[in-house]
Amino acid sequence: MVGSTSVLMGEESCTAIHKTSANLTLDICATTRYVQVAVRKLSQVEEAKALMTKAVNWSVFKWVLEKRRVRETADAANAALDKLNHYIKSRWKREIATAYQNLAKDGRGWRAQSPAPDCDPQILLFAKQVKDADDAAHRARVAAENAFDKAERQLSTELAREGCRQAIHSWELQEKAIRIAETALDFKSKH
Repeated sequence: MVGSTSVLMGEESCTAIHKTSANLTLDICATTRYVQVAVRKLSQVEEAKALMTKAVNWSVFKWVLEKRRVRETADAANAALDKLNHYIKSRWKREIATAYQNLAKDGRGWRAQSPAPDCDPQILLFAKQVKDADDAAHRARVAAENAFDKAERQLSTELAREGCRQAIHSWELQEKAIRIAETALDFKSKH
């Protein structure tokens, strides 16, 4: 039987999809590096990263002149990532989407539910991996937004620079979460 394997490895775990001519399975394993990833670059995110990288070196005067553009560019990057994230998850199989939603916490607007007793443990583990990645990206985004808000209130270029670094980090975490979520699109039940 001819087969292939594509592997996505994150900081704490990995997702491998083993393809054979007969079926497709989802395999979760532990590791610490990315091995192979099909990366989807979003122009809004790349533009925002480039702007934030430049903005780290701006003077106070430049910050005053450009703060609106920085905020608009960051908002556009966040919107593009949110749209892609929603699109990917809307294409998930119902079993994966349900497992993910069941893991969501009350604080994020979801009603906490107990996992379905007949749900595949690999799917539950995968859903938890995606949820953890989403939560990390969300925390990083909130931290970046708070840093920008505080910088604006205090007219602090140092805080604005930190906000830029945090924004870049949050987009990288969101891209990672999307790449993990994307691996579920090829997952099919072995039944």
